[in-house]
Amino acid sequence: MATIAFIGLGNMGNPMAANLVKAGHTVRGFDLVAENLETASQNSVIIAESGTGAVDGADVVITMLPAGAHVLAVYKDIVSAAKAGCLFIDSSTIDVASAREAHELATAQGMLTIDAPVSGGVGGASAGTLTFMAGGSDEAFARAEPILQPMAGRIVHCGTGGSGQAAKICNNMILGISMIGVGEAFVLAEKLGLSHQALFDVASTSSGQCWSINTYCPVPGPVPTSPANNDYKPGFAAALMLKDLRLAQEAAQKSGAVTPLGAEATQLYALFNALGHQDTDFSGIINFLRGNQPAD
Repeated sequence: MATIAFIGLGNMGNPMAANLVKAGHTVRGFDLVAENLETASQNSVIIAESGTGAVDGADVVITMLPAGAHVLAVYKDIVSAAKAGCLFIDSSTIDVASAREAHELATAQGMLTIDAPVSGGVGGASAGTLTFMAGGSDEAFARAEPILQPMAGRIVHCGTGGSGQAAKICNNMILGISMIGVGEAFVLAEKLGLSHQALFDVASTSSGQCWSINTYCPVPGPVPTSPANNDYKPGFAAALMLKDLRLAQEAAQKSGAVTPLGAEATQLYALFNALGHQDTDFSGIINFLRGNQPAD
């Protein structure tokens, strides 16, 4: 069992840290939000007074933070406090350039490091079924895999440093585009007098099937566990989808990739957020596609 420093104990970090504790690891946590620390303490995470305090003597450091600037600031603060050979795992979703800079900061101090963003939302974090997309050396991945296992349903080594972030933003661009397509199809079906269940029964078993229909259907009824059945309370908030789509567009511009559907999805989610729906589940964009009115 390892001593793990976990920095960033928000909606995702707290259940991830709790699963590490359940697996028998010693977890020392730090967050700037007192409420998050209280929740972590209830999950048997040992609360540190600072990031450097959490890292002191740890075998592994895991960060789960909002953006690249936060990750880099934390790494600059803590990397010199970590013991030699410590493994750094960043599970934040950030831009590829910042991920690579974080790798450089850690490796320059003799640390092993991977970027390992996740897919699966708060539900997956709680259930320990997240998909981790890992970027880093073979040695770092071999060290990281058993640490990630209690939090994971699947762990994929995507390549060298930054590759995990690249996989995450590509995946979430697909997700944002597909949810809009699924939403448009259900809105059209409503106009044509076709029931939600009928479209689901056809599309979920035909060429239109995708995760946005089969697992996360944006209308109430066909998939009882989808947020559509809970007033679109977020498993994955629209603000986070917009963040990831913007990261994908930034990467597309820097790399010269042509992503017209990704660009359009970014604009639509920006409008949806601007209307005050940033804390709504991203599948709630179907209501925006209806003219922001619920279906009859």
